[in-house]
Amino acid sequence: MWMALLLLFALVPTLIAAEPVTIRVLNYLDASSPNAAAEVTQIWQRFEQENPDILVIREDQFGEPFHQKTEAYAAAGKLPEVLYVWPGGRSATLHQKGLLKDITRLLGDERNEFSEAALQPQAGGYLAMVPIGLTATHVMFVNTALLKELGLEMPKTYADLKAMVEPLKKAGKDCIIVGAQDDWVMQSVLYSMIFGRMVGDEKLLAFLDGKAKFTDKEFVDSLRFYEQLFKDGVINRNAMQTPYGEAPALFAAGKAPFMIDGDWRTGAFITDQSTGVALIPPEKQKDIVLTVFPQIPGEVNKGTTSIVPATGFAISSHVKDNSPEEKAAWRLISWLNSAEVQRIRLESGAAFPSRKGVTSDKLEPIAQERAEFYGKVTGTYVLDDKLPPEIFTKINIGLQEIGLGLATPVEVARSVQAAYEEWAKSNK
Repeated sequence: MWMALLLLFALVPTLIAAEPVTIRVLNYLDASSPNAAAEVTQIWQRFEQENPDILVIREDQFGEPFHQKTEAYAAAGKLPEVLYVWPGGRSATLHQKGLLKDITRLLGDERNEFSEAALQPQAGGYLAMVPIGLTATHVMFVNTALLKELGLEMPKTYADLKAMVEPLKKAGKDCIIVGAQDDWVMQSVLYSMIFGRMVGDEKLLAFLDGKAKFTDKEFVDSLRFYEQLFKDGVINRNAMQTPYGEAPALFAAGKAPFMIDGDWRTGAFITDQSTGVALIPPEKQKDIVLTVFPQIPGEVNKGTTSIVPATGFAISSHVKDNSPEEKAAWRLISWLNSAEVQRIRLESGAAFPSRKGVTSDKLEPIAQERAEFYGKVTGTYVLDDKLPPEIFTKINIGLQEIGLGLATPVEVARSVQAAYEEWAKSNK
């Protein structure tokens, strides 16, 4: 009897040690996208298999439901241990309220393995996560085969683009496809580029500091140019009712020679490993060019796009330093930022690497085109990365209203300035 009890007591520490550490993860994943299933298998399930001492409870969300769930968790004080975050505005609450850990201590000397441009202090003034890549939020995807078929050439100026509208209309085509039903889309993939070209980063910082007003001529003129896109038919007003997820299929079907979206949309056209099917087969991907919007009248920055460090995985600040949960969370994040995972994301089109030296000889033509795109462009700020939600939300809504013909540029400018003044009362 006593011998049995002694054996039981001896086994207790072993049983306790075998209990896995549980970490909850709020992840951003479009389950309908090509290679979503492969990402789960190659990245998440592999980590679980190789780390049986860690139990990962993962919650996948996408789009606005993701942001709503994040805000709800933050408000309730129930953030998961690991969560997917933006470097700026979309995750401003988390950064500015100190709800995310500063990972500088955990990263240590490994920061030398990443591009320094990706490791700048984020919205809270510290490094809360390592971006999984760099992101050009504005890319103009061009179907060169369709242009050739219609007897059209790549536009160099806005006037060239505008001149295409009538012949495209006669051919039953739109000019540019944008899936802008969600109000973040136009600001992120189009207007941030227009703002960067016509207004510039320096003036944006002046707006934030209260040294300039959103009712100033430069801002209003940039909104007027955006409005002109609809008046000229370069973008059809039905773009404002086109669901974001439908745009790639419309472009692949040849409904227009141009599509405007972020560089991440490359992944929509790459072969899905689980089905072997691609929205644009590799042999036809060679006809797709990634470039930027042509020259805009009055632009002060020539040919720029809007670029931001990409999203990444952060640790909630409620996780205690050096605790089993912190060690487990960092082991997971280290895997998600590893060269192997960044290579997988490069091949699937999910992200352009932030880690130095990550390449692949398995890139489909459109993924290779994306890699080369970064060597041809310079970037300006993305508005929802630099502005607080109280302001960029007004811009998002205003762009929707202009696109639908419900508001003028001057009205939107006044609305944004009023939002700034309200925000400044409690933040200056």
